Amino acid sequence: MNRDSIIKVALSTPVSHLFDYLPAGDIVPRPGQRVRVPFGNSQRTGVVAAVTQSTTLPRTRLRRALEILDDQPLLDAELMGLLEWSANYYLHPPGEVIAAALPAVLRRGGQAVLKKDIRWRVTAGGRDADLERLASSAPIQAKVLRAVATAPAGLTSSEMRRHTTGWQRIATALERKGWLIQEEGLPEESREAALEAGPRLNAAQAAALDEVQDQGFRAYLLEGVTGSGKTEVYLGLIQRQISAGRQVLVLVPEIGLTPQLVDRFRRRVDAPVVVMHSGLSDGQRLKAWLDSRHGHAKVVVGTRSAIFAPFTQLGMIIVDEEHDLSYKQQEGFRYSARDLAVVRARRAEIPVVLGSATPSFESVANTLAKRYTRLELPRRAGMARPPTIRLIDLRVQPAHDGLTEPLITAMQHHLDRDGQVLLFLNRRGYAPTMMCPGCGRVIECDRCDARMVLHRRPSILACHHCGTERAAPDLCPDCDHLLHPVGQGTERIEAAVERLFPEQSLIRIDRDTTRRRGEIERRLQSIRSGESRILLGTQMLTKGHDFPGVTLVGIIDADHGLFGTDFRSSERLAQTIIQVAGRAGRGERPGEVYLQTLYPDHPLLNTLLRHGYGRFALEALRERETTAWPPYSHLALLRAECAHRGPLFEFLAQARGCAERHANNSIQMLGPASSPMERRSGRYRAQLLLQSMHRRELQVFLKNWRADLSNLPSRRKTRWSLDIDPVELF
Repeated sequence: MNRDSIIKVALSTPVSHLFDYLPAGDIVPRPGQRVRVPFGNSQRTGVVAAVTQSTTLPRTRLRRALEILDDQPLLDAELMGLLEWSANYYLHPPGEVIAAALPAVLRRGGQAVLKKDIRWRVTAGGRDADLERLASSAPIQAKVLRAVATAPAGLTSSEMRRHTTGWQRIATALERKGWLIQEEGLPEESREAALEAGPRLNAAQAAALDEVQDQGFRAYLLEGVTGSGKTEVYLGLIQRQISAGRQVLVLVPEIGLTPQLVDRFRRRVDAPVVVMHSGLSDGQRLKAWLDSRHGHAKVVVGTRSAIFAPFTQLGMIIVDEEHDLSYKQQEGFRYSARDLAVVRARRAEIPVVLGSATPSFESVANTLAKRYTRLELPRRAGMARPPTIRLIDLRVQPAHDGLTEPLITAMQHHLDRDGQVLLFLNRRGYAPTMMCPGCGRVIECDRCDARMVLHRRPSILACHHCGTERAAPDLCPDCDHLLHPVGQGTERIEAAVERLFPEQSLIRIDRDTTRRRGEIERRLQSIRSGESRILLGTQMLTKGHDFPGVTLVGIIDADHGLFGTDFRSSERLAQTIIQVAGRAGRGERPGEVYLQTLYPDHPLLNTLLRHGYGRFALEALRERETTAWPPYSHLALLRAECAHRGPLFEFLAQARGCAERHANNSIQMLGPASSPMERRSGRYRAQLLLQSMHRRELQVFLKNWRADLSNLPSRRKTRWSLDIDPVELF
């Protein structure tokens, strides 16, 4: 043991430094190993971030670690380096950053091994047993014995439980007879069906596959129109990596996309595929994490946090739907998984592929600057043709419960020809507003500067910002007039469609209908099987899903975002329209898109529909460059909230004063200003925006400034956070 060694431990606490300890005994742990340490009057599990011989504290004040929890580092040098980089760039406490890379079981100090899986198998004697005779005297024993005998790999405890209650007593009795035996160990995955052969790649897909280099860092933007077969290119890239003995990480924006993609991968890839997302149990998450770390999993498909998964030999990272806002964590450690995918690939010297039909302006700008290599899939795969898009002028064609006559006629036409219809409205509930026609009162949330949303099933008013719910009143509390629901949500559209098309089966997919585990998968299967003919939903329904039976898409309200206050509003609206429209006509039959708008002459809509997303993006980027908004500048946003308005602005005023002492002419400041929704969940919110044309200068400034923020006297009265590269300003 080096008696001068000091271990620097990352603990999941909201402080920006590591904690110094003496080693627990004769062995000095290595970076990446977990240790149990005393912390105040309690004990904590932390990760060793560094081993050094120096400390700013007197050695006599240092406490000794209690125990080393791992034989080997759980986090290797490459992953520890990425986590250190992330903590420095996003200016977030290193202990919380490292904790984000560990499954909950390991964060709590649990063992980094899975419990042995007990499997019950039938013996030779059990196979020779007379099941008919056994069934007459012990029918439950016969049932269990038959189930185990017909399972080639035997049955686990959970599988036994599905066959009968009290299975332990039955299995023990059969074991005493010598007909069943217990075995320990994790079984190898067995493939029940042969691998499916993929379609022959078209020229554009083959060219994209050939362009991607298998080794060394390079970033690729795979820009393909909806239905162009980006997933087939992913599969080709994955198979090449697996053949070379390497692993692949595939990021998807939301849990809802994971089952469909994983099922497709498992049918096509001859290697273990695991998933990582927040919907897994702690045990499932740990197993997937260990499978990835040990190299058993060759393909890891996961949402945002999977960017921190451990690998033995990571060969490539693929980011599907790279433009999606879900890749940005909006609470706590506010990282961008898409951006970290590029950083991790560069540090590991491996390729990264970003795929989208509507790439983010940041990625488009990177291709224009030759930092990314652009791969284009300009046409739909197979015989599929792009849909015909028609505008419905709401000034001429009035909507009744959100639906115009041309859209209703088109729905009937497509349903009569055995097509499916998809209706898109990104507002859940029945109506976004309840208003009194007598006095003009609008029912608002008591805790937020927001209107209460009417829901019919059950009949409640709900705030979609703080979660407050109350019974929906019939009469105005001020003048006793009958309240009227104003506007449309998915519930109201659902009621109108059921009234117009009572013979057709309809399914709605939004946050209200998919709260139960597995519900979204069930509903998506109902769509793909053709059981549901009319599909209605929010953005949950549109992201990356393939519905070959959909021949008509109706966009109920295309105007949300045309006049947004955020500089990214038009970009997001364009992405939504193209993504939604892309669900139509992906099979052999041509598709149509009907888009209802009050502004059919708006330049955004005309550029987008006449010239496509690529032309729109180039024109919008020229505007961004002129006005010096990202990606041509870099932002950081100081958000603060407080129970009272006065202390909130006192803190932000002091924060600006500190910023002015540190800043040079390259740093611009906007604010302090109230958030557009100033009060949320009973707390007032405001912000200070910082902007610079130079990322490095902004980073240097932010490091010094953040240290000062932590020492401001007014900080104790406010809750604040610093968001680097924010994707939502308001």
